[in-house]
Amino acid sequence: MALSSWRRAAFIGLAGAALLGAGAPQDFVRREGLNLNSFVRSGPVSAHIVLRSGNHPRLIVAFPAGNSGVGLWFDTLAHSADWTMAAPARPVTIPDAKGRPLHGVTFEIAIRAPRLVAKQAVLSSIRVLRDYQALGTAPAEVLTAPAVQGDTVTWARDRLDGAPGYRLALRVVGGRIDGQTITAGADGSIRLAVTAMTGEAPLTPVSGTDLLGPQANADPAARRALTFLSYREKYLAGSWRFDTYFGRDTLMSVRLLMPALQPAAVETGLRSVLERLSPQGQVAHEEDIGEFAILDHRRTDGTSSDTPVYDYKMIDSDFMLAPVAQAWLLDDPRGKSRAAAFLADRKAGAALMRNIRYIAGQAEAFAQHPATGNLIALHPGVPVGEWRDSNDGLGGGRIPYDVNAILVPAALAAAERLNASGLLKPYLAGDDATLLARLSAIAAVWRARAPAMFDATIPSAAATQAITAYAAKAGVPAGPALRAIGSTPVRFRALSLDAEGRAIPIQNSDEGFALLFGHPSAAELDGTAQLFTRPFPAGLHTGAGLLVANPAFATPALQAKFGANAYHGTVIWSWQQALAAAGLARQLDRTDLPAATRRALAVAQSCLWDGIEATRSVQSSELWSWRYAGGRYRVEAFGASGGDADESNAAQLWSTVYLALKRPVAAPGTACPAA
Repeated sequence: MALSSWRRAAFIGLAGAALLGAGAPQDFVRREGLNLNSFVRSGPVSAHIVLRSGNHPRLIVAFPAGNSGVGLWFDTLAHSADWTMAAPARPVTIPDAKGRPLHGVTFEIAIRAPRLVAKQAVLSSIRVLRDYQALGTAPAEVLTAPAVQGDTVTWARDRLDGAPGYRLALRVVGGRIDGQTITAGADGSIRLAVTAMTGEAPLTPVSGTDLLGPQANADPAARRALTFLSYREKYLAGSWRFDTYFGRDTLMSVRLLMPALQPAAVETGLRSVLERLSPQGQVAHEEDIGEFAILDHRRTDGTSSDTPVYDYKMIDSDFMLAPVAQAWLLDDPRGKSRAAAFLADRKAGAALMRNIRYIAGQAEAFAQHPATGNLIALHPGVPVGEWRDSNDGLGGGRIPYDVNAILVPAALAAAERLNASGLLKPYLAGDDATLLARLSAIAAVWRARAPAMFDATIPSAAATQAITAYAAKAGVPAGPALRAIGSTPVRFRALSLDAEGRAIPIQNSDEGFALLFGHPSAAELDGTAQLFTRPFPAGLHTGAGLLVANPAFATPALQAKFGANAYHGTVIWSWQQALAAAGLARQLDRTDLPAATRRALAVAQSCLWDGIEATRSVQSSELWSWRYAGGRYRVEAFGASGGDADESNAAQLWSTVYLALKRPVAAPGTACPAA
């Protein structure tokens, strides 16, 4: 984007910098565990500063522009130390050595430590910074040596293709510098003035009434997080680690936020997904842009092209597009009035039809022969493929429950409705009419046969033994869980099937997808209500929220991979609670359910919302963990422990969806029972 298009961005000479207006409502600070986060968005500048305290201090500034960032890791400290923001961050535009504009932030930070030794600076794509954080390595071609001049140390370079690049400068304003070692001043603290910049092209911000309608809740924290992640071109999945498009995150966030978003904001999300479909119709999971795209091309074709590279390894998002499109184009009156025009613009209708052809083709084999071998499995050689995309997220399974039992039939049903509406007619070709005519029959087979393949039943005695043992291992009381199951077997749908079709017996929160997208039977809803209300480790209910997994009935080896320090273990993901909340509200709108089922769902709703309201302080975070102490569950920031598998984003797109959710008034007799 041309610099002149930003009226607030002044461009000046090499001797100084242009500061943009400070104190804008889009700037905010948030502490989470060891991380102190500061967000700035003004004109061409969008930046997320992450100061990590503890024994392993770190400084990262992430930019949505090009999914780029600068980071500095320091040597380990003998004693833990905390960063503070000594002066607030301000947006700034400066020229690089060739006179080209760089956009970023300047701020002052302080830490009470006798000395800091810079170990490694990394200036590149956030993907490179993520890899360095996880693995301690970065491509040699992106590393650059520091330049020390007086009281300032600077790392700066062009992008690998010669385009404007990145700059990180630290000026010591409290203490002294000797090479890459900074020593505290007489007061025992180090104070640094930091300037962090990127040359990547800025995105176009969206905010205020262009983003949210009058139905949106007045939740300042969620509004600030969503605003930082919202742009005309796309939504960002989360910051600092995912400052770009993610297909699944976009689709689920748009679906859950839909009642609160302005029409154009809904269509931004849908269009960003449609524009990135593969030629076959698959939904792109993530995009490699900026310098990470250049690194990709250097490996694959020997060029330094920055043409985006799209990742299509996820299988769940392929089956999310049609249900979300249905929700907007058919079910929402605002979207319905704009549907034909939206599909006619920028080839959106042709792209949607391409996805429908793909999902129908994927579903055909199971419809013809409903056996586990014909279910939708992860791609060969790929260990992940749905939202639980850590290597252990499916417990070693290859066939996910949510995709096969819920999302496939939901996608087929949505495609059938879109076809019946006539909206797809202008985009049909070849044998499409014949294919679409079969959707109902294909979906019926999936609905009837796939869910039962994931059934898990734990006999009463075995369940009692498993709960008792796992409660001791997890450090939580077994009594409430044992009272909840009594002398009955424990039944649930397994997280996944392994390559031989055997169930991975881990309870999971994915029934939320069935609540939002499906039409479960009363018996299935009774089972979901039990799962959501039974105290952990008999179910998923805790005082810190709804767990996404409970491995109490799995093998010890699997239990070890699903603890409270695992990314998809016994932790709470904010958006999964929101998914369940929206889904429960949808099911309770039905008029065909028995009174007992309705009451069970209402109790589950009360338990869920109790957990949501107890964790408002971390609600916009990606996920959180917990510890049990003093007779109750206490929220712990994920990533605060050295044993945690990763760290949580402080701003996560699908954790802002509570802007569209309100706690319903509970009917008498439906309060969550005390543990």
